[in-house]
Amino acid sequence: MGKLDGKVVLITGSAGGIGAATAKLFASQGAHLVLADVAPLPAAPDLLTLHLDVTDEAGWTAAIDQAVKRFGRLDVLMNNAGIFKMAPLEETSVAMFEQTVRINQLGVFLGMRAAAPVMKAQGAGSIINVSSVGGLVGSPNNIAYSGTKWAVRGMTKCAATELAPFKVRVNSIHPGGVDTPMLTAQFQGAALAGVAAGTPLGRLATAEDVAAMALFLASDDSSYSTGSEFVCDGGMSMA
Repeated sequence: MGKLDGKVVLITGSAGGIGAATAKLFASQGAHLVLADVAPLPAAPDLLTLHLDVTDEAGWTAAIDQAVKRFGRLDVLMNNAGIFKMAPLEETSVAMFEQTVRINQLGVFLGMRAAAPVMKAQGAGSIINVSSVGGLVGSPNNIAYSGTKWAVRGMTKCAATELAPFKVRVNSIHPGGVDTPMLTAQFQGAALAGVAAGTPLGRLATAEDVAAMALFLASDDSSYSTGSEFVCDGGMSMA
């Protein structure tokens, strides 16, 4: 018996990295999956795959409607889609800053807002917002990304207070360095090794490490957790 038997889960950014690993784990635990991304997704008869730009308000409405039409409900929303670009403060363009805000912050807001009415009507639900260790501590050359991830942390708590009376839980996950293309696009070679070496546990996270934490938050194992930060950073934020 799986921990997510019969639960309907929508995961954004599910074409690769953390999203794909989470989808695989959730499927093994009995979830009905709604996978959304701007990148192509594999088709399967037991999946609902959607092209979703998380900055598109109408796209979010359509995605939630399709999920409910297909499966009858929505139990879990994992706001995982995001981008990571580094630049010093004085070299961060307005265009890059605004793009990061739209995807990392606005996308999470739109997702929570679209899912809330369905989950409130059910009297149950779990929203998982993927923030970052960058939403817990500051670091150089990271003002756009870190700013949005702090915002996700705050929005999570605000939504959690509003939705708690309806038994809808909202929590954030804060990964550190995760061995996915999003990280390796910014760090290679010695720089990437330095990120791993600078982590107290001495390695990068795998996407599966983060997926395991998402499973806890999606399942009834975390039924008494809301408005909280779940850190998966190998000790990076304490070092």
